[in-house]
Amino acid sequence: MTSEASLHMVHARAPGKINVFLRVGAVMEDGYHDVATAYQAVSLYEDVRAYPADDFSVTFGGPIDCSGLPVDGNNLAIKAARLLARKTDYRGGVHLEIDKHVPIAGGMGGGSADAAATLLACDALWGTDCTKDELLALASRLGADVPFALIGGTAIGTGRGDRLSPALAKGQFHWVLVLPEEGMSTPEVYRELDRHRERHSQDIFPAQKQPTVDANILQALRAGDPRMLAESLVNDLQAPAIHLAPHIGEIIELGEMNGALAGIVSGSGPTVAFLTADLDSALDLQIALSASRHTAVRATAPVHGARILSE
Repeated sequence: MTSEASLHMVHARAPGKINVFLRVGAVMEDGYHDVATAYQAVSLYEDVRAYPADDFSVTFGGPIDCSGLPVDGNNLAIKAARLLARKTDYRGGVHLEIDKHVPIAGGMGGGSADAAATLLACDALWGTDCTKDELLALASRLGADVPFALIGGTAIGTGRGDRLSPALAKGQFHWVLVLPEEGMSTPEVYRELDRHRERHSQDIFPAQKQPTVDANILQALRAGDPRMLAESLVNDLQAPAIHLAPHIGEIIELGEMNGALAGIVSGSGPTVAFLTADLDSALDLQIALSASRHTAVRATAPVHGARILSE
């Protein structure tokens, strides 16, 4: 075990994600929906620096406005650190400095990336030597997207999205992301989906009891073919997200008019992810969207999951 006195800071990084496929099933007994999703980790990262401390605290920096984020025990990174401390009987604390680049409440798993990077950073800082499986088990207790932020790459998620199996993805996909000015509540989007299904009846808009990931998505990922992937993008939360925030539909239309192969709401929204044919197309689309006064950033996928950059 590493001596805690030997480490003054650990820097860990974890990626945001896009759901290139998301089917939402019926509500389960625990109140969560059964889902089948295909995740890709994208090159938009959260950086977490962990310092020895007697208590647990967090501060934020980076280009994202973090003024609305909790800095107490309700913060997911603090929850992750405390969970690891309880699991390992560690008696100290940690001060976390987080540079945020993934939008808050944007459907890209930024908070989950914070938690995943915190688990790795604190494990190294404290010398608690958890195995990968132990960290994944802790991650699944923190939220459905946290285990994927740990492993990264491309993966299929079932259950609440936290039962993961790796998926083969060839090459690199180029995305342009339109970042939201304001976030959306994930529970509210799911509630709107349930209301949508009630309004249109199960016969027209059924909720599969055990949704599965379509074979054509897996084939497109294996082939590394952006056009094939564009034709296969699915997100059951897109319609309810647009119903709650109609401007999302206008953004999708604008991107597809300016060369995107396809646009899709990321997770529960409101971030919109546009898939492009190549780097040049991504650059052109980013310029066009920025000219329309949207905050647009380029990203590639898949990328590695959470990892330590320095100790």
